[in-house]
Amino acid sequence: MTRDHISPRDIVRSLPGILRRFPAIARGYYYFSVKDGNRDLTLGTLVERNARKHGHRPAILYADRSITWQEFDGWANRIASFLKAGGLIKGDTIAVFLENRPELLAVVAGAAKIGVACAMLNTAQKGQLLAHSIDLISPRMIVVGEELVASFDGVKADIRTSHPKPFLFLADVNTMNMFGEAPEGYVNMAAQISAYSNTAPRPANPPTMGDTAVYLFTSGTTGLPKAAPGSHRKFMKAYGGFGMISLDMKPDDVLYCTLPLYHGTALVICWGSVLAGGSAIALRRRFSATAFWDDVRYFHATAFGYVGELCRYLLNQPPSDQDRNHNVTKIIGNGLRPSIWKEFKERFGIETVAELYASSEGNIGFSNFFNLDNTVGFSTAPYKLVKFHDGTRDPVRDEHGFMQEVEKGEPGLLISEITRTWSFEGYTQKDATEESILRDAFRKGDQWFNTGDVLKQIGCGHLQFVDRMGDTFRWKGENVSTTEVENIIDGSGMVDEAIVYGVEIPGTNGKAGMVTLVPKSVGQPFDVSQLFHYLNDNLPPYAVPVFVRVTNAIEKTGTFKYRKVDDQKAGYSVKRPGERVYAWLPGNEGYTLLTPELVAEIDAGKVRF
Repeated sequence: MTRDHISPRDIVRSLPGILRRFPAIARGYYYFSVKDGNRDLTLGTLVERNARKHGHRPAILYADRSITWQEFDGWANRIASFLKAGGLIKGDTIAVFLENRPELLAVVAGAAKIGVACAMLNTAQKGQLLAHSIDLISPRMIVVGEELVASFDGVKADIRTSHPKPFLFLADVNTMNMFGEAPEGYVNMAAQISAYSNTAPRPANPPTMGDTAVYLFTSGTTGLPKAAPGSHRKFMKAYGGFGMISLDMKPDDVLYCTLPLYHGTALVICWGSVLAGGSAIALRRRFSATAFWDDVRYFHATAFGYVGELCRYLLNQPPSDQDRNHNVTKIIGNGLRPSIWKEFKERFGIETVAELYASSEGNIGFSNFFNLDNTVGFSTAPYKLVKFHDGTRDPVRDEHGFMQEVEKGEPGLLISEITRTWSFEGYTQKDATEESILRDAFRKGDQWFNTGDVLKQIGCGHLQFVDRMGDTFRWKGENVSTTEVENIIDGSGMVDEAIVYGVEIPGTNGKAGMVTLVPKSVGQPFDVSQLFHYLNDNLPPYAVPVFVRVTNAIEKTGTFKYRKVDDQKAGYSVKRPGERVYAWLPGNEGYTLLTPELVAEIDAGKVRF
């Protein structure tokens, strides 16, 4: 098979693997396709089922801890009872501000049992962005880990809730056995839940599959984070579609996850797959390329979750005779680029790449069901690839106002039809939801979800990811909103104008952030160090611009729109006269003035971002 083409022969070659997985595929399709939103198939019932069937098998592995499904279910029950006793009911929301550790999953499962949704706050956020995210979902309570108290304390005074004791604290210890000491103004959650029974609570109005289980935050073209509700149905689709159909997870499988659990890939897809097999999820607080395979061996992992950047970091590590000394045969995630796909599989001995395409808020997903190379797979949802205006998320319409599909093999904007079966849950903000809906696309009255992503057909209904369009770019596995970063920079009081965009760096995935700015005091030395510290105080690390171009003026069009395209083409070049370009080099705690020699090293891939 060539890189950009899939033929019927490739499908036929994959059939033996499909036949071996057929029992799991049949079961998975049932769960994937359940449509009745009133069914009691929920995250809580999935946990309870595993506690009954696999009670003494591990559910979570973390550092030297091993928590069985029975223990985990009992822990979640105590949390559910505590929340219920605190007056929370179905339809309420709590915010979760914890790094990757067992407590996060226990809180989500416990809340799910009584129909309380968990808003998964991005642990890299602070300041204005964190406060904005919390305001979006108006939580009744907020669970804060000791590891993030300093970040939360920065916005705590501005948070308003309807609960008399809204701030819950979880010490950075094994809170199943130890409680720690809560700071002033917080309730010690671990100490409180210890008083409750392991028995499952029975709420008068139990949750159903169509109810919201989690809120996942995303950055879109409007600038600030948006909260996308995810129903229990999303977990059921991951349970059946990925855990059974794609991975055929079993009780003795262990999935290693270093992706942040506030992301849908980790929380819904990876954990959902683990739930399907009665398997174990092995957690690490954050990704480490040097410790990755040692962890895989320590936990006896058979699978792991990935984003494309993670795979590239692993591939960039020096080759070792230990590269295949592990039990991993299958991986699941998104963003594995065709340029490294085959090399990654061969070097590390990976048999199954369950590449997927999905978004937290979207109504469409693709899965590499046939385990073919260089594809996100296919989807049963109704979709089209349409022509779009370069550099935007806007589709082209013809003289009749309708959209036009691209030719087969040509890149096109992916749009997915909104139907009763393929509903669009959208965002908590109605205007943001409306902005993502395209109406009268091919006929009067139809509705389509605009993914904002460009993909192309490569044969047999399979697609390949091409690029992310509009005012976002992807860096370090995260979507970065240019408008969001521009607003933060504007708030510094240091600049008159600023535009943010993504630029490519050889040997990296995605695009690195770059800002071109005009200082407040043109002609005076610009304090780039002050800017760096301000950005780090107000943005997550992945959103802090890697490059800064300081100039005297930014070119605009006749309608006063910035011409970002010229700056994007220039990238981090230092050839433009009268301008200075700085870079946040790896391992440095500030920006460094670029020279032609440094640019040459970056271009040659000698600087590893």
